[in-house]
Amino acid sequence: MGLVAFLFSLTSLCSAKETRLVKTGLDVLEGQGFAALRGKHVGLITNQTGVDRRGRSILDLLANASGVKLVAVFNPEHGLYGRADEKVDSTSIEVKTKKGSLQLPVYSLFGETRRPTPEMLHGINALVFDIQDAGVRFYTYTTTMGYAMEEAAKLHIAFYVLDRPNLLGGEIVEGPLLDRDRLNFVGYFSMPVRYAMTIGELARMFNSENKIGCDLHVIAMRGWKRQYFYADTALKWIPPSPNLRTLNGAVLYPGLEILQDAGVSVGRGTPAPFEQFGAPWMRGEELAAELNRRGIPGVRFRATAFTPENGLHKGELCEGAAIEITDRNAVRPMRMGLEIAAALQKLYGDRFSVEKTITLLGNAATIAKLKSGVPPADIISGWAVDLIAFQRIRSRYLLYR
Repeated sequence: MGLVAFLFSLTSLCSAKETRLVKTGLDVLEGQGFAALRGKHVGLITNQTGVDRRGRSILDLLANASGVKLVAVFNPEHGLYGRADEKVDSTSIEVKTKKGSLQLPVYSLFGETRRPTPEMLHGINALVFDIQDAGVRFYTYTTTMGYAMEEAAKLHIAFYVLDRPNLLGGEIVEGPLLDRDRLNFVGYFSMPVRYAMTIGELARMFNSENKIGCDLHVIAMRGWKRQYFYADTALKWIPPSPNLRTLNGAVLYPGLEILQDAGVSVGRGTPAPFEQFGAPWMRGEELAAELNRRGIPGVRFRATAFTPENGLHKGELCEGAAIEITDRNAVRPMRMGLEIAAALQKLYGDRFSVEKTITLLGNAATIAKLKSGVPPADIISGWAVDLIAFQRIRSRYLLYR
């Protein structure tokens, strides 16, 4: 290859890679010199995922931003550093700035209260939300955002959402809608388990559909496309919570997590949470054979055994199945979750209580069908009308193609 041809090839390769260099809302705001926040007294809602492309914390960036006064910090479930798996107490933090150090209160929104109180918001005229979501209805960061938007609206505080990618992409909507009588901290809005919206798009939908009336500003990403999984963004992977450690775990999470309340360890307390599941009453070989027989798209199962160091079935030997992703694009985690639930009911109906999956699945009609033995494919077909209606609503708030 000649030199000119080589350089052309190299330039083309770099250009192709550049198309997937996504800038988050924080990167965009930083590139604008934080102009939107100048003159503001800011309350920051964030955790360990609030970093720019170079790994710098938004906490440090805002503390040093010209014309911005950082007043307080708020953390969601799992705390400011994403390590806690229990209630989190309010505390304080010292942040280094160019002028010295800044002592800030850190208010927990997963402790005595799950909403910012008027006392916490005193002296604040802008709330900034910068947290990586998991793209799953029952992941509580979205509820924290919704509650904070409601409280901001009451006090006429501007609300800024720095947008970030949906870990699961922005195209595939999956799962049943949350029953409206089951709205709670693990279900803020009646939407499917997998909703295929960014956190900024969700904020727009919550604000309008719930008539919150918040002075909402979404700082949109640049370069993100709806077909991108997180691995396509060239952004560094930071676990959004203690047990959501890998991208594979994030893909499988929606379908496995619904099973925990029914007595199934989903791998918490092991090296591979959400990539394996089990219980003392399962038999790994027969379970893996049953699941592979079902031909669930994008995944393959093998028998495994583990002893959780904490969480459900702590210290007990559990047999079960490990999950290998064979085709990420073909995986439908809610289809997988229903197939696993149906298999467990068939093999271990005296130990597995499908009714208890209602906590996160959130749809009584789906539970009734599972319990009566309706095939998962037929249950999924039954979601179609509701999903079409949701997609009509969803389409009003999308920011990206």
